[in-house]
Amino acid sequence: METFFNGYTLEIPSGAFALSTDSMVLADFVRVAPDARVLDLGSGCGTLGLLLCARCSGISVLGLEIDAASHAAALENIRRNALAGRLNSICADLRAQDAVRAGSFDAAVSNPPYFSGGPASRRAAMRREDACTAQELFAAASRALKWGGKFFLVHRPERLAALCAAAVREGHEPKRLRLIRHRPGAPVSLIALECRKGGKPGLRWEELSLLDARGAPSADYRRIYHLQEESVCPEP
Repeated sequence: METFFNGYTLEIPSGAFALSTDSMVLADFVRVAPDARVLDLGSGCGTLGLLLCARCSGISVLGLEIDAASHAAALENIRRNALAGRLNSICADLRAQDAVRAGSFDAAVSNPPYFSGGPASRRAAMRREDACTAQELFAAASRALKWGGKFFLVHRPERLAALCAAAVREGHEPKRLRLIRHRPGAPVSLIALECRKGGKPGLRWEELSLLDARGAPSADYRRIYHLQEESVCPEP
């Protein structure tokens, strides 16, 4: 059981992935309107939805999760946190054309599979990109988002070119990039990317390190993990 800021709790079922830096980094990266309707593509047991609802009191989040056990865990997390009016989960394949109503979301988020191939176990499949390619992920976001809607995702730095290419093919424009390092000067270990459906060209980027030069948690780390006084929902 994980306890988040604002009193929310997350129970992670056996066989599912533990709360990761990826999810924390992505939740911190998201910038949406205070009343945004957000779609979580591949939502697991509801981690991102809980993090976003904890930070932004006016948004609503719908998760799409193909794994029945993870979906069931998400429903239990929603029930325990009394979030039925703001957070929901559907057990569905995000690649399906009719998974959600087209053009009905202001923003989408995803912490997608990173790797290809490997064993066919349930846990391994949730990390395999061949189960849901970048192209399929951006296509799903494109169907669900309103014109001008934002898509936020976290991924490995070596996949940046492929992600941008898939985004453009599906009508998204990369608009904001965050490079995440463990320490100042260390190789980039994660990227967070914001794209906009129908957006004009123009990319800005930012960098952060989770630790400072001495190996202590940085100010960015303390903000991401909510180890300092809680702030209001960031402006988009």
